[in-house]
Amino acid sequence: VAVFDTAFHQTMPKKAFMYAVPYSLYEKYGIRRYGFHGTSHRYVSARACEFLGIPVKGTKMITCHVGNGGSITAIKDGESVDTTMGFTPLEGLMMGTRSGDIDAGAVTYIMRKENLDAAGVSALLNKKSGVEGVWGGSSDMRDTQAAADAGNDKAALAIDMYMYRWTKYIGAFTAALGGVDVIVLTGGVGENQAPLRKILCDNLGFLGIKLDEEANKCRGIERVISTPDSKVTVVIIPTDEELMIAQDTINLI
Repeated sequence: VAVFDTAFHQTMPKKAFMYAVPYSLYEKYGIRRYGFHGTSHRYVSARACEFLGIPVKGTKMITCHVGNGGSITAIKDGESVDTTMGFTPLEGLMMGTRSGDIDAGAVTYIMRKENLDAAGVSALLNKKSGVEGVWGGSSDMRDTQAAADAGNDKAALAIDMYMYRWTKYIGAFTAALGGVDVIVLTGGVGENQAPLRKILCDNLGFLGIKLDEEANKCRGIERVISTPDSKVTVVIIPTDEELMIAQDTINLI
């Protein structure tokens, strides 16, 4: 049984998955946005509805699978309508070693200046950029946070950039959905990094989000971390992609 990580995102409308390049490239090579982490986004979105006791239909949700790799998905009525990763997992958020969004013109400029071929620039953007590339240390956000706390300005910048991208995409997807009812946090950072969750909720205060500081003091458990009067429910749901794959297998056979 093959369970594709892109499958959940096949409900995206054409306006969301197409790139503004010659249409012939889509027809010939399938150049479009596919999205990844689909198995995780599918699991946590369904589980969040069960955990919160809310219906799938009628719920506007943003799921954040954020860790060393990271993607965010806008979900309406249980279906993906947009996501941050694209043709490859490189697009979107700033990640541990991936650049995320970057001007394609800057890529060709770097290729000329650094005498890089396609493999070289792919390695640069996928394996030597992101959090690690900005501050020159680890790609692990725990190490980055420790370095920032110790006064490393570049580590602090990496965290600021990381959180800015995260906040910006939630804002964009709130607009795409016409509002948001639930924000789900999962992945290594989403499940475990309380200080970064606090930064995110503070950044999203304009949506009426209020963080429960005590509830946020947790790691790797299912828990609502927003206050009862928060206009958007923020919930941690540890992902379980293996369970999702097993359930798909059972349903198939």
